Amino acid sequence: MRVLIVEDEEQLADAVARGLRLHAMAVDVAYDGQEALERASYIDYDVVVLDRDLPEVHGDDVCGELTSKSRILMLTAAGQVRDRVDGLSLGADDYLVKPFAFAELVARIRTLARRTSTVAQPVLERAGIRLDPARRTVTRDGREVALSRKEFDLLRELMRAEGRLVSSAQLRREVWDEFAEGDTSVLRVTMTALRRKLGAPPVLENVPGKGYRL
Repeated sequence: MRVLIVEDEEQLADAVARGLRLHAMAVDVAYDGQEALERASYIDYDVVVLDRDLPEVHGDDVCGELTSKSRILMLTAAGQVRDRVDGLSLGADDYLVKPFAFAELVARIRTLARRTSTVAQPVLERAGIRLDPARRTVTRDGREVALSRKEFDLLRELMRAEGRLVSSAQLRREVWDEFAEGDTSVLRVTMTALRRKLGAPPVLENVPGKGYRL
């Protein structure tokens, strides 16, 4: 597993890197956003552990650049719900607030890394939507639809259900991870963006208090 730690607090970054190496991970460290982008331009990382408040290039901009290449775990002191929603809406896969338990960090990284190893999956088609999991492409009635990683994963889970209702809790667990908290803010934000991009006529149904179906 190849991991990049992006953290401007050098002592913290180095300590995290040492700990992860003890768990048999190959770890590189970048102390600012520009260095992170340079490293990621020639090294493929399974997971990037990313601080938001970075010098040179802000962590949000780094996230936007790397979200299509690696799984992103935001590691930051900003722990309000709005902060988590903002970070995850940028395309991050997970969000861990400082201070944190190192064992939890290791578990989250391993969870994200497992998602990078996907087996061949069949193309999904429903309601004029065609989703190719291998190529990560989506079309609706022949029109290409550009989705973020989270929007794509959310649509994939709904299409896999073949019209069955999928609970909000299951979507949070499958699209984010088992550490996802009980609030539905991130899910609602991502679902709203997905509806807008898919266009008319609407195909995503919200069953209040229960979940969603396509």
